[in-house]
Amino acid sequence: MSLINTQIKPFATTAYRSGAFVDVSSDDFQGKWNIVFFYPADFTFVCPTELADLQGIYAELQSLGVEVYSVSRDSHFVHKAWHETSPEIGTLEFAMLGDVNGVITNNFDNARPDSGLADRSTYLIDPDGIIQYIETTPEGVGRNATELLRKVKAAQYVRNHPGEVCPAKWEEGEETAPKIGRASCRERV
Repeated sequence: MSLINTQIKPFATTAYRSGAFVDVSSDDFQGKWNIVFFYPADFTFVCPTELADLQGIYAELQSLGVEVYSVSRDSHFVHKAWHETSPEIGTLEFAMLGDVNGVITNNFDNARPDSGLADRSTYLIDPDGIIQYIETTPEGVGRNATELLRKVKAAQYVRNHPGEVCPAKWEEGEETAPKIGRASCRERV
């Protein structure tokens, strides 16, 4: 069952951010857009490239009112160690949530059954705490932050313009279309 259009479940954890341990909970998500960016584990090969790519658009996401939270099943202590030893991870400004007990990973139905690690998944959550977008890629395929930014802008546009939809490859400022019923999509073909 898809989690699209469902309310996030409550959680509380400790995160590492900007040289300090901070408390983060689902309550922090209210009233703003949020990205929850799951990755399998710290000290791996694809994960730091994805997190660094995401850091590259973090300032623009912030200007759009979006907060970013990265999550793995590692502890906040491991996140700190990785942040202090990796040139790529050392640049991160967003919170790295610890999830040793798996509550967050399980709340988002994102645990790999064979290992308990988190899948490589991205969730976009609106200001009401509703999941609007989910992307999951296989272990060896890294995500693209620029494409994520485009999808954030599209989701915000649709929220702010009820009755409109964004077509494939839509970019900010391009034409949109009126929202139509399910059957109408088939009829237009």
